[in-house]
Amino acid sequence: MADKKGWSEKVKGAVSKVKGETKDQVGNAADDPKMQKEGKKDKVKGDFQDQAGDAKNKNN
Repeated sequence: MADKKGWSEKVKGAVSKVKGETKDQVGNAADDPKMQKEGKKDKVKGDFQDQAGDAKNKNN
C-alpha cells in the first residue's frame, strides 16, 4: 500500500493543475484577475503535489 502513496500525490497534482488551468482560462476570458490568480495558485499547488509524488516514489 505504501508504494502507491506517490502516485496518489501525482494524481492530486494533475487534478490541481487541470483545475488551475481551467480557472486561469475562464478568468482570462471573463476578464477576472481574481479567478486567474486562483488558477495560477492551483497550478503551483499541483506542481508541488507532483514533486511530492516523485519524491515518495523515489523513496519506495
